Amino acid sequence: MTITRIKGLAVLGSTGSIGKNTLEVVRRNPGGFKVFAIAAGNNVAELAAQIAEFRPEFVSVSSEAAAADLKKMTGQICEIGVGAEGAVCAATHAGVDMVVSAITGAAGLLPTMAAIKAGKDVALANKETLVMAGQLVMDAAKRHGVRLLPVDSEHCAIFQSMAGHRAEDVSRIILTASGGPLLETPLAELSAVTPDIALNHPRWKMGRKISVDSATMMNKGLEVIEAAWLFGLLPSQISVCIHSQSIVHSMVEYVDGSIMAQLSEPDMKGPISYALSYPSRMSYGGRPLSFSNLRLDFSEPDLKRFPCLSLAYKALDAGGTAPAVLNAADEAAVEAFLNKRIKFTEIYELTARVLDKHDVRKVSVIEDVLEADRWARQEAGKAIREISGC
Repeated sequence: MTITRIKGLAVLGSTGSIGKNTLEVVRRNPGGFKVFAIAAGNNVAELAAQIAEFRPEFVSVSSEAAAADLKKMTGQICEIGVGAEGAVCAATHAGVDMVVSAITGAAGLLPTMAAIKAGKDVALANKETLVMAGQLVMDAAKRHGVRLLPVDSEHCAIFQSMAGHRAEDVSRIILTASGGPLLETPLAELSAVTPDIALNHPRWKMGRKISVDSATMMNKGLEVIEAAWLFGLLPSQISVCIHSQSIVHSMVEYVDGSIMAQLSEPDMKGPISYALSYPSRMSYGGRPLSFSNLRLDFSEPDLKRFPCLSLAYKALDAGGTAPAVLNAADEAAVEAFLNKRIKFTEIYELTARVLDKHDVRKVSVIEDVLEADRWARQEAGKAIREISGC
């Protein structure tokens, strides 16, 4: 790829899986990018190493304690921000052309919206931004002339498979799902699944929360909601199929029955590099796909095994604040499961309980979303205490 000018980047979630892969892509393309700002949590040791290598002008961490530790380790060679305000500052840094939004969960919403309002293009890995506030985000992107480039492998595949085709000719899209680590686990044994088992994804190396969401297939449900907003589709136009090899990353079916698909080895550096270089392409050092003895299997998801997928469609159909409530309840439930306070199967039960209790409201401003998020977390907390007895 020939880059005519250096592209300024902000990497939000720099010590997570997507963030580290993003920096690897930058590392492999010297002279193409300049990392002006990074935001992370409390992994100070890794963050200090990133600062030493990429020399950003601004860094944000999640707490004052982490900021103090970082200053000691680095000698404060760059400006350091803290918390949500710090992440927003990173996302709106003057030198930044594109923001890689990879902060996990609802915490990614406000800095992503701030980036959009500041006129920054966004490489979107934080699906919760569109799940929680899809209409607001898409309207803001249009108003500010900002490009939202999907980094999720499935949405990147859809984006590529729609390139050069008319949107009105799309009949439906098919999101592929690996099935996660529990695809063959007997249904009767799911309640006994431990965090270690749920985190052991057979294809992808991901963060803890998204790994559990993959095991419940809530992650695919959230991707359904994200796709509806990204591509302007109705729920009935979005299908999901199990494809355990994770070679076909998603497909688009057109009105004439033709299907376009994007295939590659499962490596997140692929969609990251595409988003960073769009509309060009660049090498990221990935392994070429071999067609020797290639086997591709597809099947329908078992909704008894993966009821969270149905729950996501229900929230999408309800609209308004329902998707934000779904996301918040799931985040609380997954955290409780990882802390061994609830069983694996109770992730669905708890999330469904909170969603059923919610009085869906219209989303007009970001505060509507944040209030729904707060309410859902409170209700989930009550349910967790009832289930766990503490």
